Amino acid sequence: MSQEYQQLLLKNQICFPLYACSRKIVAAYTPYLKPLGLTYTQYIVFMVLWEEETVNVGQLGSALHLDAGTLTPLLKHLEKDGYVTRNRSKEDERVTIVSLTKKGRDLKEKCKDIPGELAKEGSALNEKEAAQLYKLLYKFLEG
Repeated sequence: MSQEYQQLLLKNQICFPLYACSRKIVAAYTPYLKPLGLTYTQYIVFMVLWEEETVNVGQLGSALHLDAGTLTPLLKHLEKDGYVTRNRSKEDERVTIVSLTKKGRDLKEKCKDIPGELAKEGSALNEKEAAQLYKLLYKFLEG
């Protein structure tokens, strides 16, 4: 390939290994989440809710780097399944407040061992490399 098109080589793209790693990580979570009826995206929504208990959709989207168009159907599904409630804010009707139900809080117990199980499977990174990658990925997200 001529020098003019080197920027189009897959091996020269930072986006590709990020994309491929993301898919690999989601696939690693699937055997643990599928029996609970959860997708990875639902799982990370719960992680925010288990920490905060109640958030508005904007805060949730900001924490997860997801837009309302992605979150709304997901939250509707979680509400239908009895994990969360969605209510309009009394201060501003445009704001939707999401809160865990007892069923949503109880799910935390079923998920508490998932990170440890994944850690047992190992990674190609040592602890220092993982910490560096974590820092760099968040720097990239904030940029």
